[in-house]
Amino acid sequence: MENTSTQFTKAPAARIRKPVVISSVLLILLALTAGAYAKPLTITITQGIEAALPIAVVPFRVSGAVPPSEDLAQIVSNDLVRTGQFKAFPVKDMLSKPTDPATIKYQNWRILGVESLVIGQVENTGPDNYTISFWLQDVFQAKQMVAYKIPATSKTLRAAAHKISDIVYEQLTGVKGAFSTRIAYVTAEGDFREKRYSLWIADSDGENAQEILRSKEPIMSPSWSPDGKRIAYASLEQGGAQKVYIQNWQTTEREQVKTPLSGLHGAPSWSPKGDKLAFTITKNGNADIYTLHLKTQKMRKLTTHWAIDTEPVWTPDGGSIIFTSDRGGRPQLYRVAADGGKPRRLTFEGRENLKAAVSPDGKMIAMVHDSGNGNGYQIATMELDSGAMQILTEGRLDESPSFAPNGSMIIYATTGRRGELAAVSVDGKIKQSLSYQEDVREPAWSPFNN
Repeated sequence: MENTSTQFTKAPAARIRKPVVISSVLLILLALTAGAYAKPLTITITQGIEAALPIAVVPFRVSGAVPPSEDLAQIVSNDLVRTGQFKAFPVKDMLSKPTDPATIKYQNWRILGVESLVIGQVENTGPDNYTISFWLQDVFQAKQMVAYKIPATSKTLRAAAHKISDIVYEQLTGVKGAFSTRIAYVTAEGDFREKRYSLWIADSDGENAQEILRSKEPIMSPSWSPDGKRIAYASLEQGGAQKVYIQNWQTTEREQVKTPLSGLHGAPSWSPKGDKLAFTITKNGNADIYTLHLKTQKMRKLTTHWAIDTEPVWTPDGGSIIFTSDRGGRPQLYRVAADGGKPRRLTFEGRENLKAAVSPDGKMIAMVHDSGNGNGYQIATMELDSGAMQILTEGRLDESPSFAPNGSMIIYATTGRRGELAAVSVDGKIKQSLSYQEDVREPAWSPFNN
């Protein structure tokens, strides 16, 4: 059996009491509808693929004086089913529940139509220490695909389960799993007279939500650093002058990003190396794109135009920045070299295209798209090489797309009876609903190394 010594830790909860206002130049009216209570996101598959892979995750055997507080097998099963690519065999219909490869009767599982089998054991090995052993078996070939041992504590049991899901998912699909990542999102509660906005960080399944910012004003556009430890945002705390801040979400430590320029600073975006920020500075009603090297404090102005240039996002190679501009009359997406140059228009199809997100491999962008046919704003993707565009969603007010770090899904905000989150696969075949009891907005998916 392979061994892994990685310890998976859960970050402590954090709360900021100071009022915080975060805004961007475009889509500010959309953010005013944000809001939710601090409860776990409820994730529901609304559309999956017909050829979902049949898999059985057998309840893990538990041994030792202190049983685990989490049902690891159920967490793994939920993770896999939530992707829309797997169909889990019901535990109640299992003829047997093996916890060791030697006891598996493959013929029985073949009759049930199960193709893959996950079995495991959880042993309490000491005060607040557990060892999790699991196996992934190919039922039709009657052979082991992978086996691991993972150490855990009571606080890291869920993280260990997500790690198992990551391993199983990658083995069966060839795509790196993203269950161990996190999601940032904005909620609000109260009526229009006294709204309270919060920025939250939760596990990819919506659990372990932690409030890291609280404000009486809207919070917008959280941006993850590449190491997954920090969030950049804009605030009006300094006497009404909007500035950019960087906060360590685990410790609540933060600092203001200082520049020699006056004006409103907003819509921050991290470079792939984490050494620079791109953001918008608005002065006298004119917004342009700038970059700042965080150590040297060297600034570079990338756009100079009377139009509004905003919502910058870096390409994964760090060589370019894609941004929204209405220099052509209506918002469209443009690309400019990170060291400066003439911007080049990227989008031409539809009435408007804005709020870009770049896929982790740099081959595709997601955006908010208005086709001009009266259907409102949907999430669409475009291949950068061919320019081929695909509309993925059907809402009338879909916004804020963010790619999963493995590039398989896009999370976004949508409006029905209230603000909600949703996710769609990049081919449009799988759809998820991520709901709260109240409104929720501004999702951002973390990188892998968080």
